[in-house]
Amino acid sequence: QVQLVESGGGLVQAGGSLRLSCAASGRTFSSYAVGWFRQAPGKERDFVAAISWSGKTTYYADSVKGRFTISRDNAQNTVYLQMNSLKPEDTAVYYCAADVTFWNTSPDDYDYWGQGTQVTVSS
Repeated sequence: QVQLVESGGGLVQAGGSLRLSCAASGRTFSSYAVGWFRQAPGKERDFVAAISWSGKTTYYADSVKGRFTISRDNAQNTVYLQMNSLKPEDTAVYYCAADVTFWNTSPDDYDYWGQGTQVTVSS
């Protein structure tokens, strides 16, 4: 079992930056791949980025590629999402999720979820 808690959301102007954190409990956190998703009001939950168990492999949605960076520190049981050059369309609740398999971009493929953190980008 893995429990996830997101933090770091907030209000930022367009062009600004935020760093989200996903803190996990459980001794086997390094055995899980982690993904970030986001959900805007009235929309589906969309894939943003994912990172492998070791942190050596990452991939991103086209909409955030080159602006967002996912990383992890297994010693601290934490995954990060550095978000730069933020745009109003990045406004959403951001969720982290964990699963034992990698290369998953569907929310249905992830077993464990955090409660989400709100990111609002003003124009």
